[in-house]
Amino acid sequence: MKKIMVAVLALGVLSSGCKVFEKLKKDDKQTTDTMQEDTQAKVFSVPATTSEVRENPTSDRMYEEPEETEKPVRVQSETFTFAQKEDQIKNESSTYFVIIGSFSSNENANRYKQELIPQGFNPIVLHSETGYYRVCVNSYNEELEARKRVHQIRNNYPKYADTWLLIKK
Repeated sequence: MKKIMVAVLALGVLSSGCKVFEKLKKDDKQTTDTMQEDTQAKVFSVPATTSEVRENPTSDRMYEEPEETEKPVRVQSETFTFAQKEDQIKNESSTYFVIIGSFSSNENANRYKQELIPQGFNPIVLHSETGYYRVCVNSYNEELEARKRVHQIRNNYPKYADTWLLIKK
């Protein structure tokens, strides 16, 4: 009697196990089919960017974004001091500064400054209120000119693609 009960129980387990395996195989097939659909190339169209005039949230003036389809220019406003007196004399009237590097150490900022000179830049170092030393390559009174310079640097020197704009408070 015990043998019959064990045999019936074993058959029950085996038959239910087969159904579970059949369901797993069916689920795996559906997953594989879905994965194959997901890996097929999808084509998206991106509308062309046109030049547009927008209001600048940091000033009362309007500015025109360039037509290039590039990442937007990062803009940050902060107070700072000039690391050297002669840099202050030349640039203190400017409001917009093109930043090509930021460092927590003045020594590293000056080392980077020296690397930029042979590439045709005339860099200066600014000491920010945040404690960072900003390496600036140009300064402007007009925001549009500064933005154009940022895009020009990004296009001509791809390794400086993270160049951004600092606005003096």
